[in-house]
Amino acid sequence: MGSFSIWHWLIVLVIVMLVFGTKKLRNIGQDLGGAVKGFKDGVREAENTSESAKPEQLDGKTINAEAKEKINNS
Repeated sequence: MGSFSIWHWLIVLVIVMLVFGTKKLRNIGQDLGGAVKGFKDGVREAENTSESAKPEQLDGKTINAEAKEKINNS
């Protein structure tokens, strides 16, 4: 009674297909796949932005600078 055999899982799969239908199951699979792909893209993008946001280093010293725009009202 511990683990289910392949026949148990096949019967469960057939019942699920009868209840939900193959089209709805396919749509659920596509939505889930799109969500996973979007999550992976978001993680990859966050890693890229965090790498580019590191401060510049020169000879082991961190250079902190702030650029300000000079407005000339003549």
